[in-house]
Amino acid sequence: MKRCCLTAVFGTLLAMQGVNHAAAADLMGFWDQRERGGNSFNEAPPGEEYFKALAATGATWVRLTFSKWKGEGRDFLIGDADRYEGLKAKDLATLRKVLDAAQAAKLKVVVVPLSLPGARWAQQNGGKFDDRLWSDPAFAEQAVRFWSDLAAALKDHPAIAAYNIVNEPAPEKTTGLAENGSSRDLAAWQAKQAGGPRDLTKLYERIVTAIRAVDPVTPVMVDSGYYANPRSLAAWPKALSDDRVLYAFHMYEPYQATSVPNMKRKTPLRYPGVKTDYAGGTIAWDRDAVGAHIDTAFDWAQAQGLKPTRIVAAEFGCMRLWSDCGTYLKDVMDAVDARGGHWAFYSFREDVWDGMDYELPASLKPGQFYWLSEQKKAGKLPRNGELMQLLKQRMSGKP
Repeated sequence: MKRCCLTAVFGTLLAMQGVNHAAAADLMGFWDQRERGGNSFNEAPPGEEYFKALAATGATWVRLTFSKWKGEGRDFLIGDADRYEGLKAKDLATLRKVLDAAQAAKLKVVVVPLSLPGARWAQQNGGKFDDRLWSDPAFAEQAVRFWSDLAAALKDHPAIAAYNIVNEPAPEKTTGLAENGSSRDLAAWQAKQAGGPRDLTKLYERIVTAIRAVDPVTPVMVDSGYYANPRSLAAWPKALSDDRVLYAFHMYEPYQATSVPNMKRKTPLRYPGVKTDYAGGTIAWDRDAVGAHIDTAFDWAQAQGLKPTRIVAAEFGCMRLWSDCGTYLKDVMDAVDARGGHWAFYSFREDVWDGMDYELPASLKPGQFYWLSEQKKAGKLPRNGELMQLLKQRMSGKP
């Protein structure tokens, strides 16, 4: 069928469902040029002042999770990840209010749950990984219903730029597969799981189909497997069937150096130079290694005939007090920008953790952050950190 005919058919479908075609084009059109943003993973619902501060950095979008907020049930909006029975009305009203605040700040929003039915976020599950979604088909049914309900509830909100189905899924975790194993092992695992409950692409196809039944236009963002590792995305045999999908990965490799445990070492690991197990061997991490790791997502997209603007580095970061954090952030942004993808740094003004709050200067120690926060004096925190100046510069399009 010719492109003109496809366009006409799609336009007719939208008209039948009461959707303005121009608005629909704008939804996906937002992602047709490189966009830069930040992550909001706060325990308290953020307000307009928060979003305006993020927008002032040059960010155009925010990846927003609601799963840490206190709600009507154990799990915000879901009610209970042990048994989903419908959206909680008061929680939905809270989410809408937050979306209104983001809209007032002229930020586009990607909403992302940390939990789905049968896959409660470990930090809200006694530190235990919840594998039920990946082993019990009944929870997949509940996850599909949850997203059908949420898309129906949010489809008309002007702030929404995409639905991110779930943060950092890891159906591989309990199966013995090494997270950064060889490409052959990753592909073999994917092939073995095809059609089963651990087949992430199958679950995504089902959820996207359910979303499209109530919302034919809003883009959907999907995290790759094994905690959104780009190499897990590269093991997928093909792209999803829906053409309004964004493919997301997260970048914290080498995790041994960028994360909290490294700051507890007597002598923290350094970048470049830190060595880790990788792809069945050992790798020394430097600018080229970071670029090659990120390239796996873009190379896969190219092989699928997807534009680079369908790939999103939806999270990346490092501990702000790590002496090599600035160098690392630059290398990650350079790699994503070189391939023409989107990115969002982690995180912006997280309210209970300062580890990756780049606005805070190195002179501010964690103890001061927690003391001021406990005293309800977070507004007095200095926000002149050099790392945020770096991010602002890059969000403005400057090298």
